[in-house]
Amino acid sequence: MNLPQPSADALEQSARLVSRLRSLIEAQDGWISFATYMAEALYTPGLGYYSGGAHKFGPGGDFITAPELTPLFGQALAAQVQQVMELSAPHIIEAGAGTGLLAADLLLELEHRGALPESYGILEVSGELRERQFDTLAAKAPHLASRVRWLDSLPEHFSGALVANEVLDVMPVHLVAWRPDGIFERGVALGADGSFVWADKPAGGKVAEAAAALDVPLPDEGEYVSEINLAGRAWIAEWAARLERGAMLLVDYGYPRAEYYLDSRGTGTLLCYFRHHAHGDPFLWPGLNDITAFVDFTAVAEAGFEAGLDVLGYTNQATLLFNCGVLECLARRAPEDSVDYIRAAKAVQRLTGPHEMGELFKVIALGKDLTQPLIGFLRGDRLHTL
Repeated sequence: MNLPQPSADALEQSARLVSRLRSLIEAQDGWISFATYMAEALYTPGLGYYSGGAHKFGPGGDFITAPELTPLFGQALAAQVQQVMELSAPHIIEAGAGTGLLAADLLLELEHRGALPESYGILEVSGELRERQFDTLAAKAPHLASRVRWLDSLPEHFSGALVANEVLDVMPVHLVAWRPDGIFERGVALGADGSFVWADKPAGGKVAEAAAALDVPLPDEGEYVSEINLAGRAWIAEWAARLERGAMLLVDYGYPRAEYYLDSRGTGTLLCYFRHHAHGDPFLWPGLNDITAFVDFTAVAEAGFEAGLDVLGYTNQATLLFNCGVLECLARRAPEDSVDYIRAAKAVQRLTGPHEMGELFKVIALGKDLTQPLIGFLRGDRLHTL
């Protein structure tokens, strides 16, 4: 891999996390699940990727999300958020708010529409990102910043719109290997030199149950490796217990199950990101890389349904944005020959292009006690594919 080199300070931070992980593996009889490893690598306070001080988003970080591309993403999404609030209650919670750009864009667009929420809560595990979100809101929407509150845990009760953009893909996943002699969970152990190595053991408990339910055929030879996101299912169930009226709008990259577990994806979807370079080694510089896995949206729908939520819609990002008026938002950037308009039009192409984010990213809505179809899914709904 031809990757940029981290700074000496970053490598020292990673070394401290490596030491912690080694101690954890030794304390667990020499083996931890990959889900445990991923949780530690991403969320260990002060050392994990999302809990340390690394610059993560935008051109100077490791990846760019839709809100970093253009405000038009949030402006279009605001139409759907507004409808959910009108059908439930004027409150928004955003989970994993990144740099705070989506929060600022949503609030400014809802103000333009005369539909400001009474409150905007942000659920964020990273103290460093909370500071960036505060600074972003203070710079882009200072007159609206007082509506925003940072939450330390899920509310006991909630009515309104929950928004989560690229949250499910960074929840810790279990790795499973289907082999001719059975189903195994792939975890992490220590090599003779103290390095991290893969180690399999027969799957058990909830991992075994979930793997067996997928009905992935055991191969005649070799192995089929993929991921199971039990944390995502549990998170949705927790929200279902708290949502009284409203909808969850979940945006992420992924597939319905029939496409997720294809024969051609026999090595899984796990990816790591470091300074806009994608690679497949989660043991490289723990704490300095983002670690992600694509989302099984059938599992998301099942988790919501089993917890008492209605599956209100499922489609790709392009369809949702077009249904929500992204082109009308773009038209407000006229004149069409201006530099600003041309730049915005190129961003919309990235958001909606079938070979870019438009098809790769999907949107699913799970809700309770809503009486009208959601506008983002009126055309091009793909619920039948789940």
